Amino acid sequence: MKVFETFRDAFRAPDLRVKILFTLAMLLVFRFLAHVPLPGVDQTQLASILQNNQLLSLLDLFSGGGLSRFSVVALGVNPYINASI
Repeated sequence: MKVFETFRDAFRAPDLRVKILFTLAMLLVFRFLAHVPLPGVDQTQLASILQNNQLLSLLDLFSGGGLSRFSVVALGVNPYINASI
C-alpha cells in the first residue's frame, strides 16, 4: 500500500501537513457556505426560473447545486477557472 505510506510521509513534514490541513479546512468552509442561502431570495420563484432556463440549469449543475440554493458561493470556482483560461 504505497499510497498510505506516501500519505503518512506527507504528514510527517510539518510544512506540508499545514498546507494539507489548510486546504481541507478551506474545502470544508466552502462546502458549508454552499448550503447557506442568501437572505431575501424567494426560493420557489428561483426554482421556477431555473426549471425554465436550460442554461441556468447547466450552470447549476456545474456549481454543484449552489445556484439552485442561491448560496453565498453560488458559482463556486467557475469564474476563477474561466478567467484563468
